[in-house]
Amino acid sequence: MNYRKGYLVLTLMVAAVLYSCGSGNGQENAQQMQQALPTDFIQVKSGDADVSTGYPGSIEGQDNVDIKAQVTGYLEAVYIKEGQYVNKGQTLFRINPSVYNEQVNTNAAALKSALAAQETARLEVEKLKPLVEGKVVSDMQLKTAQASYKAASAQVAQAQSSLGSSKINANFTYIKAPVSGYIGRIPNRVGNLISPSDPSPLTTLSSIHSVNVYFSMNEADFIAHSRAQNSGNGAQNVELILADGSTYPLPGKLENASGNFDRNTGSIQMKAVFQNPDKLLRAGGTARVMIHNALNGVVKLPKTSVKDIQDRFFVYKLNGKDKVKMTQITVSGSTTQDYFIKEGVNAGDKIAVNRIDALTDGAQVIAKVVPSK
Repeated sequence: MNYRKGYLVLTLMVAAVLYSCGSGNGQENAQQMQQALPTDFIQVKSGDADVSTGYPGSIEGQDNVDIKAQVTGYLEAVYIKEGQYVNKGQTLFRINPSVYNEQVNTNAAALKSALAAQETARLEVEKLKPLVEGKVVSDMQLKTAQASYKAASAQVAQAQSSLGSSKINANFTYIKAPVSGYIGRIPNRVGNLISPSDPSPLTTLSSIHSVNVYFSMNEADFIAHSRAQNSGNGAQNVELILADGSTYPLPGKLENASGNFDRNTGSIQMKAVFQNPDKLLRAGGTARVMIHNALNGVVKLPKTSVKDIQDRFFVYKLNGKDKVKMTQITVSGSTTQDYFIKEGVNAGDKIAVNRIDALTDGAQVIAKVVPSK
């Protein structure tokens, strides 16, 4: 009887121990399930991407010419208006030509006098030649006459040159358009004294059949742009965003405007050339140059999936079924929403896209693969 009681007590004790062990494992498993974070993952794919970079620019005409006077005088007439389109060779301004016309008349008279003196010297030479042959006069007199004829001929050449210069100056009183284009501001009025040394031009003439949009590109962007051009890894196109936010309909062509970097700013001057058949773009305007690089076969991740720690980039990669591994990546470029990955992530990897601040290396998760945007 005592034996049976002891066996019963022992059985109850063993059962109690087994129950307590089973209950402990269940609680531990429940705690682990509670600690695992429900996390969304995307499966990385490689594909094509468009990298766009914008730069503020200033518009200038293909031929942007300052019109300045080449002679001094009073402005007598203005034949054009601000904003008017003019053709090459069209007269724009007239400076009072009276002084320069008188110079032409004076030099013309001087030329006639020099021609008369030359003719007199020539006749003297012709008169002395037979006399020298007949030994009536000495050879020295003929040589003297010939020298006088040469001096008179030089006077003629000098008078012709002076007359030509005075005619050029007289023609400069009529200021003409060197190229076709649009007239800018005209600060001077009739009666103002005009001089070649004036700091401001009479006006600015802009030929805008095509325009140059100048902008500055930093060294890093320039290196990336040059490498993209040399590698041929995708197409590149240039567009223009106008001041009202609209996109200019015609594409542009990117060119270097300078061969060197500015030591003070660390940037290089570039220009985008746009055709302007409708004359919509005008010199002096502003716009934003957008450079689009089409990249082929790149891996990209949304910026929300990347943790930035002291300028180093990390992602949480699904390791197995329910754990994550914190992995450092190298970024080759970016857009406003995505990073382009150079190293650390390959196509097919599953990367966490939420709970980035709550996850740690080796943390358990309840993984859910969601479509990538």
